[in-house]
Amino acid sequence: MPIFDFLSGQFIDVIHWTDDTRDTMVWRFEREGHEIKYGAKLTVREGQSAVFVHEGQLADVFTPGLYMLETNNMPIMTSLQHWDHGFRSPFKSEIYFVATNRFTNLKWGTKNPIMLRDPEFGPTRIRAFGTYTVRVIDAARFLSEIVGTDGEFTMDEISFQIRNIIVQAFSRIIAGSGIPVLDMAANTADLGTLVAGEITAVVADYGLEIPEFYIENISLPPTVEEALDKRTSMGLAGDLGRFTQYSTAEAMTSAAKNPSGGGGIGAGLGMGMGMAMAQQMAEQNRNPGPWGARPETAPPPPPPPVEHVWHIAENGQTYGPYSKARLGRMVTEGSLTRDSHVWTAGQDGWKRAEDVTELAQLFTVMPPPPPGA
Repeated sequence: MPIFDFLSGQFIDVIHWTDDTRDTMVWRFEREGHEIKYGAKLTVREGQSAVFVHEGQLADVFTPGLYMLETNNMPIMTSLQHWDHGFRSPFKSEIYFVATNRFTNLKWGTKNPIMLRDPEFGPTRIRAFGTYTVRVIDAARFLSEIVGTDGEFTMDEISFQIRNIIVQAFSRIIAGSGIPVLDMAANTADLGTLVAGEITAVVADYGLEIPEFYIENISLPPTVEEALDKRTSMGLAGDLGRFTQYSTAEAMTSAAKNPSGGGGIGAGLGMGMGMAMAQQMAEQNRNPGPWGARPETAPPPPPPPVEHVWHIAENGQTYGPYSKARLGRMVTEGSLTRDSHVWTAGQDGWKRAEDVTELAQLFTVMPPPPPGA
């Protein structure tokens, strides 16, 4: 190679990174001997940060823009400045590009069921899954805490750790929320906000944040879901007797469509169910139960008449109240006569005892005084 071409190569250097993998978080700019020339151009695009590392120490972080690496305070030495080393600089520098855009559609889920105490079902287990996004907010911290000297760091290398953090935070929040299982679907947005806040506080130590967190589904164990489906079906059926008849009719239809055993077994089973259902309906007509047709019943008897109590007026004083039986004894004793004034609730003023229809019969028990007495 001509010496002119060799020397011109020592003056020109363009440092940049373009990525189409959609998965790489950190990429180290590869340069032979890790030599960064004086006056090199550094291009940092939107959605990127560049971390400059010199002799193993983090020197600077560059945000999006175009930079000329030529200032005296930059730890950069060109090979032309060190002829005694044969164009090999003893000062080694590295540049790491960090993707600061959002990594989307990342999956999370509970590997094992989460135990919680539901106010309606009691102790139960649930599973959940969803998606989240992650973004680097502190490139220097992320490089020093997570990446280290890895020349190409991908999202897969940290997603497992983030999923563990998510599941731990979700389990703690969901178990202490006190929200019934049947109401969790209506509160997924609030639960997601709580979990995202809990996770962000943890991953901030890694230089990351979780800008979006979604709970797509919360499910019960299959046995609990089956029991819940039966409970819902019974609620929709309403009348248990009609539900039984409907189920029997469905079984008859299925048996008729299944020609097992040459059709004899299915037909016989269908006929047997039909006869059982007809007998059940006839029995309900004869002895209607709480869900069957109710026979016409006689109207209830009228309420018993209200017994009156009476007051007696004598010599400007009132006495009583007395029952009708007590007044009958007073007639026998002679302390109540036909001319005694009596009154009861609802009566218009005082009346003579013999003028009250209800009391007049008391004076017919004893014969009236003889004529001329």
